[in-house]
Amino acid sequence: MVTNTAGNDRAPGGTGAAVADTASAAAAAAAAIETFAAQADEHPPQHFGFSYLDIASARRQAEALRLWSGSPTSRRESHPCPTELDLAGLVIPAKDLYPVAGMPTTYGARAPQECAPAQTTEPFLAGLMARGAVIPGKTATSEMGLTAYCEPIDQPAPGNPLLFGATPGGSSSGAGVAVARGLVAAAHGSDGGGSLRVPAASCAAVGFKPSHDPAAGLATQGFITTDLRLTAQLHRLPWPGEDPSACGQPGVVVGLMTTPLFVRGSQVHPRWAAGAERAAARLEEAGVKVRTVQPIREADEVFGIFKTLLLSGAARLTSPASTMSAYLQDQGRRLPSGAAYRAQTRRRQILRLLRQTWQVDVLLTPTLAFDPPPIGSFSGLPPAEDFFEQTRWTPWGSLFNLTATAAVSVPIDRPKLAASPRPPASVHLGSLTLGDAEILRLAAIAAGSPALPPAAPPLPSWSRGQE
Repeated sequence: MVTNTAGNDRAPGGTGAAVADTASAAAAAAAAIETFAAQADEHPPQHFGFSYLDIASARRQAEALRLWSGSPTSRRESHPCPTELDLAGLVIPAKDLYPVAGMPTTYGARAPQECAPAQTTEPFLAGLMARGAVIPGKTATSEMGLTAYCEPIDQPAPGNPLLFGATPGGSSSGAGVAVARGLVAAAHGSDGGGSLRVPAASCAAVGFKPSHDPAAGLATQGFITTDLRLTAQLHRLPWPGEDPSACGQPGVVVGLMTTPLFVRGSQVHPRWAAGAERAAARLEEAGVKVRTVQPIREADEVFGIFKTLLLSGAARLTSPASTMSAYLQDQGRRLPSGAAYRAQTRRRQILRLLRQTWQVDVLLTPTLAFDPPPIGSFSGLPPAEDFFEQTRWTPWGSLFNLTATAAVSVPIDRPKLAASPRPPASVHLGSLTLGDAEILRLAAIAAGSPALPPAAPPLPSWSRGQE
């Protein structure tokens, strides 16, 4: 059956932690930072996808937890109070579009040394720190997060750890690299058109775009991680292995699509299409109904809505540094008066259109149409062609920024590095009716392990040490 239960099914957070728990969290944070520092010291920061690395700041964050736990009651009231500590021991770098107090924010447009340190921390990131996580620095992003690849201004372009010389995707590119290199288990990012899911698929990791308020725009914050269980924890979602009643709604219908949604006549590489078909077979074996669906006839209009909203945001850029950003700014300023308002109004009708047309709860597709191309493949084109090629590479994901429902990219198989030099194909599950936790449950089944999340892929020996 097709239901209509879209929404955020997040579990309630805790009510605080005892001082003894804070002391344990401080010890875990301090130990995690030293392990992280030892590993990070083996290569330059850009090898791990960082635009800025600040081990000293990370140590101060761990020390702040220790000081709070050891403060007299009268002094604790003046210290930042940890709220939960369920993330103690996790080192989570921030995407370089969001401020962290004491660190520069380059927005992918300048070198870090040209940027003044931020005075405050973005609330989403401050919330992670309050839960015990430590932020050691910033990961690379494209300028203002506007492209599905990452070649930031006055910074090295991060390379794909699993496919030498290829892009790691974008715009949360450094996050994907840091996770794929095995330096961290989770990295913060954001997603306004696939910017978490594209680099996750490019680097054989998990990328989850949670549901969000469409009135807030196309983008929301989230993570690239090594596994689905950690993704659930970071978003305070129930993991089905612990609470089966929270997920796995009976009667779910999944629609399988292996043809491009937004670029008519484009080709999908057989390996990526086959990955989606394997995921569909696994879901069917688990008792989930799967049927094939075709692109809606209104696909061009729907993508036009996405493009208008993207361009209207780009129009507000000041002094863009890259050719692509300048092009998007110019196109945005050429939009007719009222175009963004009309697009936002039409956007509200898309989810109903998809439900009525497809009659499914979830859309299953490949995440990418083909393997990540070499660095420079997109940026070497004229801007209009650059934009078109990015869309041809990622012809499904931005739909779920329009619907504002949950979507996840997950590797379909653990990589068989001896048999193939390519990273495994990833599949994309986007919700039309289900909640966030239910999508993660289906992703676990599609990935081939209903009980256990997919493991982080080992790095091939030939990719280690490459920038």
